[in-house]
Amino acid sequence: MPKVRHYADLVTVLSGLSWLVVFWSVSLTAQIGSIEPTLAALLMLGALVLVSFVHRPIRVLLRRYHVRKRRTEMWMHILALPLMLAFGFGIGIEYLLTPLSGQQKMLLFNVFATAGWLVFVVTVLIKLALHLARRGRHGGDTAE
Repeated sequence: MPKVRHYADLVTVLSGLSWLVVFWSVSLTAQIGSIEPTLAALLMLGALVLVSFVHRPIRVLLRRYHVRKRRTEMWMHILALPLMLAFGFGIGIEYLLTPLSGQQKMLLFNVFATAGWLVFVVTVLIKLALHLARRGRHGGDTAE
C-alpha cells in the first residue's frame, strides 16, 4: 500500500474525529445552555481547515484521489448511516415509549455517529493489518 493511502487513512480518521468533536459539542452546548463548547469546536475545525489550505504539502496530499475516496467512506460511517439509524430508532422510541426532546435526538445521533466512526477506524486497521500480512508473505516489496 503506497504511503499516500496511509496518509489518506490518517487524514480521514482525524477528520472524522474532528467532526465528532463538533457533533458532541453541539450536544454539550444544548445540555449546559452555553455556546462556548460549540465555538471552541468550530474554532478547532476552522484552524485545521486553514492549516490544510495554507500548508502546501498537506494541500497537495489532500488533493489525491485516495483521500477523497476515504473521506467518502468516512462520511458514510459518521453521517449517512447514523442519520438513518437515529431517525429509525427515534421513531420507534417515540412510538413505543415516550416522546424525545431535541437534545435526546441529538444524543442518539451522536452515539450512532461515534459507533460508526469506531467501525470506520477498525475497518482501516483491519485493512492495514491485511496489507502488512500480505506484504510480509510476498517477501516485503519495499518499492512503495
